[in-house]
Amino acid sequence: MEHLKKINMSDREIMDAKNGITHRQSYGFRDPVVKHVVDKFVSRSDVGFEKYGSTLDDERRLKMKGLTKYLNDIQEELMDAILYIQAAREELHDMSEEAMIDRYRDEEI
Repeated sequence: MEHLKKINMSDREIMDAKNGITHRQSYGFRDPVVKHVVDKFVSRSDVGFEKYGSTLDDERRLKMKGLTKYLNDIQEELMDAILYIQAAREELHDMSEEAMIDRYRDEEI
């Protein structure tokens, strides 16, 4: 009798099988910055699938979300990005002021 192995499939493998994907392209990166960004995209996709149980492609093909909703999502994300940029600028400004104060204190001593 043949030995049966327990198959542990990741969510990614399950989605690949569901979508008929039998092979994943592997990429070599000459720029580690690009690799880090791609890794973050893959991770974000995994988090989104875990949270919503579907992919963007599923949403589009199955008409789970229409164009207006996509445009609203984009607008909201970009507004959030502007807020994050402003908060980062203010943090940078505070750090610069603190560095100048520290330099002044060092000169006084």
